Amino acid sequence: MRREYNVLALVKGQERYVFVYDDVSHDQLIDVFRQWASRPELRFTWFDAAVLTDKARQQRDRVLAERSPPSRIAGV
Repeated sequence: MRREYNVLALVKGQERYVFVYDDVSHDQLIDVFRQWASRPELRFTWFDAAVLTDKARQQRDRVLAERSPPSRIAGV
């Protein structure tokens, strides 16, 4: 089975945040967002964490939808 990766990027002025992760690492990625947002020495904010979390969930949902078989309507 081929391993696929997801990419999320955030550009804030001169700062660039690029995250490359696989589907198995989704929960760990969200944890990293939370950890970074809680560190006052970083310019990565809770808003940044929320936006990237939402985007990561959208990516995960899209992948799951692509992998699941089409639904059948009963009685048709």
